[in-house]
Amino acid sequence: MTDMSTTLSPAPQPGQILARGVCRFLSDALDFACLEEFVPERGKRVDVMALGPKGELWVVECKSSRADFMSDLKWNGYLDWCDRFFWAVDVDFPLELLPEETGLIIADGYGAELLREAPEVPLAAARRKVLTRKFARDAARRLQGWRDPRTGLATE
Repeated sequence: MTDMSTTLSPAPQPGQILARGVCRFLSDALDFACLEEFVPERGKRVDVMALGPKGELWVVECKSSRADFMSDLKWNGYLDWCDRFFWAVDVDFPLELLPEETGLIIADGYGAELLREAPEVPLAAARRKVLTRKFARDAARRLQGWRDPRTGLATE
């Protein structure tokens, strides 16, 4: 008999629950493809990287509490890796903490709503090409890792 405790995934964290709702919304409403916990370069990990139907790249950072937001000192570094930057928070989050020059999404584990559009700052063509290629390769490796866990690629 298999020990189920080793095969079950841990319960998702609050930010991961928000990310799921964001990804559902972006996929269903705006036809974006999303990757959670995407690493655009070493030392950076965004909660959601979304690739739009016209090649646009959005970053969405999911914040589950005031403390979570206040401890995030690196979000400005993500602006160089996207065309638009958004925060995703739940309905109880203190919205006055969020910079007005960024986008705002209200989310839960089942969906989301875009409340404030982020300003567009288009990426340079060379960076867009590198990021789009990395997005595609990471997505393919994750899929391969889930289909064949022996490859060890699902956590890329």
